[in-house]
Amino acid sequence: MFVVKNLSPEPKRQEVQLQINEYSPSSSSCGHWYVRHGVCTGCKSKVDQSHGRSFNYLFHGLQISHEALALTKRLTTKFSCLNEKKLHLVLDLDRTLIHAVRVSSLSKAEKHLLREAGRQDLREFKLRGLLTIEYLVKLRPFLWDFLREANERFTMYVYTMGTQSYADAILEVIDPTKTYFRHRVITRNESSNRNKTLDLVLADERGVVIVDDSPDVWPDHKSNLVEISRYEFFRTSRRESKPHSEDKTDESENNGGLSNVLKLLKEVHCAFFRGEQELESKDVKLFLQERKISVV
Repeated sequence: MFVVKNLSPEPKRQEVQLQINEYSPSSSSCGHWYVRHGVCTGCKSKVDQSHGRSFNYLFHGLQISHEALALTKRLTTKFSCLNEKKLHLVLDLDRTLIHAVRVSSLSKAEKHLLREAGRQDLREFKLRGLLTIEYLVKLRPFLWDFLREANERFTMYVYTMGTQSYADAILEVIDPTKTYFRHRVITRNESSNRNKTLDLVLADERGVVIVDDSPDVWPDHKSNLVEISRYEFFRTSRRESKPHSEDKTDESENNGGLSNVLKLLKEVHCAFFRGEQELESKDVKLFLQERKISVV
């Protein structure tokens, strides 16, 4: 049995655990399945940084070989399906769950919102770096109910092309107790280009559903994708009509993007676990294809 466990001293990371059991190679034929800071956790030899794929969002300096990654994905999905009756869900942040803008870009008609910042669905935060940037973030209607109900059926990831500090600030608002996402937060730090990939998600593609307002960033995984309508609360350069922020309105909670997506996710989950067919032969892509899914 080969276990990578509690590699990081950070408390928030300590629940991460990768177990490979009898499938791991022996010390005499080590395939360097797990490497931490250039050193194999099995045989303790030094390994080139190009070996396998980096998973810094799990543990800083962690690399997993392609062989170990494939097996980990398969076993994770098998365990999740059989023991927890859960699939995996990958959620975009911007314009999917929230809409955030820099305070400096607010229109004159939106300035009144600064006085309202602090209410449950509207928060202000600062990102400090070489410059301090102030943001105003609006949570999409139905977000809390969506996360609570989706969490009952899915293990959830956040995947954003924002920076790690930006994602941390948003998650401090929408998941302050790390109930929904824990360590499962993938940012642009992990992506080598502008595209997103399920290679970084520790689950078999057959058990993963993606929800994103930008399908073009998923060129290799469109079959797993549920396209959600874009949520734009504030004024944007590409919007000609009056935004919700100036009109003092908002998207419907009962018939908006997240509400409609949740209904569909429940259908997919129910269809996946229905019947006598072996779970290992089922694939969410088939259920999504049958419904020709695009939630608007």
